Amino acid sequence: MSHASEQSVLLSDDPPLDLRLSDDELAATRERIVSFIRDVVDDAGAEGAVLGLSGGIDSTLTAHLAVEALGEDGLHGLTMPSAVNDADVMSDAERVAHDLGVEYDVIEIQPIAEAFFDAVPEAATDQMAAGNVYVRTRAVLNYFVANAENRVVLGTGNRAEAMTGYYTKYGDQAVDCNPIGNLYKQQVRQLAAHVGVPRDLVMQEPTAGMWEGQTDAEEMGLDYDTVDAILAVHVDGGLSRSATVSELDVPEEAVDRVVDLHERSAHKRAMPPAPAREL
Repeated sequence: MSHASEQSVLLSDDPPLDLRLSDDELAATRERIVSFIRDVVDDAGAEGAVLGLSGGIDSTLTAHLAVEALGEDGLHGLTMPSAVNDADVMSDAERVAHDLGVEYDVIEIQPIAEAFFDAVPEAATDQMAAGNVYVRTRAVLNYFVANAENRVVLGTGNRAEAMTGYYTKYGDQAVDCNPIGNLYKQQVRQLAAHVGVPRDLVMQEPTAGMWEGQTDAEEMGLDYDTVDAILAVHVDGGLSRSATVSELDVPEEAVDRVVDLHERSAHKRAMPPAPAREL
């Protein structure tokens, strides 16, 4: 199978599964996502889109595809650093906006988050709770700008994140659509390289930026190539647990970890439950 990207986007020399798309599949995927973004904006009667620019590969790829769909004027970027964000990553976010020629604002969210922390100081010491405040603050700002400018909010979630629940409920998935939501992380990197994203951004260590030193792989306990493979073969593909271990040559514990993440995050992929109606 021919791959469009000349340099490998795999995280290791021998990943459990190669999920990269063929040249034809890659071109078709790009066209489909660009058309999707354009249709979402048109169907909403909106003037364009708002996108949180984090400097990470997901938001960077989404930005590139959004500009392809809507033009430079069709995208308004928001870079929203907090005290725990890596300055270099935030610099990457601005670099993406400059490279694409889109309007963007830098909004320091630490003062906003501190207002929450001061309001409930006993909760502010909880690392996860505090990290989620940053993420949800960004969601509010995305919609604040989008509402004021008659734009839609573009999400940046990929399939690996969606299926494992690796996002904040009513935070980074409080969006109007997820253009790259059906791509595994491996495919995100591949498509990003295909559309011309600089390699240092394509291959950087993924982080949600919820606290200092946080990385996706450390929090999930697995690297994305392994997560992608188990999702594709076992969770999405339906291969048995034992067959998955054999086929991918991964530990049973890795399969169990991905399944546990998927099952525990089911509530994030569903509408909030309500009691059954009495007819």
